[in-house]
Amino acid sequence: MFTVPSHSLKLTPTEYFAWEEQQLERHEYINGEIYAMSGGTRNHSRIALKFGALLDNHLSNRSCEVFNSDCRVKIVETNDYTYPDVSVSCDPRDKTTTQYITYPCLIVEVLSDSTEAYDRGNKFFRYRQNPQLQDYVLVSSKEIAIDLYRKTENGRWEIINYRAGETVELQSVNLNFPIEQVYRGIDFSPETIQSS
Repeated sequence: MFTVPSHSLKLTPTEYFAWEEQQLERHEYINGEIYAMSGGTRNHSRIALKFGALLDNHLSNRSCEVFNSDCRVKIVETNDYTYPDVSVSCDPRDKTTTQYITYPCLIVEVLSDSTEAYDRGNKFFRYRQNPQLQDYVLVSSKEIAIDLYRKTENGRWEIINYRAGETVELQSVNLNFPIEQVYRGIDFSPETIQSS
């Protein structure tokens, strides 16, 4: 999803929450500025839905909670808020807030042309401030491809590239699945992926 500045004045977090409640679309909040979130493609929406459903089904008997793109993630030690496509929190501190979570162990972003550089760069930099985050998953909407950034035991991040025929391993939630599971029924014809 493409983000564009939508408000020229800087807002406090309290003003941001009050203002956004009256808006028809969602807005990320970074360094006091708000950014409108535009809609994604059909592939983007369906892949995010499939990924969220897979996680929700897997975690149904655990205390972890799965959130879709309507749930904000607060960036640790900042007043910044983003809307990842899917997030999972197993941290009891996140059960005490109603408008956002702060300590996800897993974040999923479905990539598009307009956001890929941001998702891989500045957005990931912000997410890494969270000591609870273990897996950051970037999912292509143009081909069967998932890039997993995994935090190692020594606190460094490694990247694992998954392609067709491989099994994705998410250590944060103890889940292995064939990559095709989140791509079942997705159309990769040029017309479908042209505007992602």
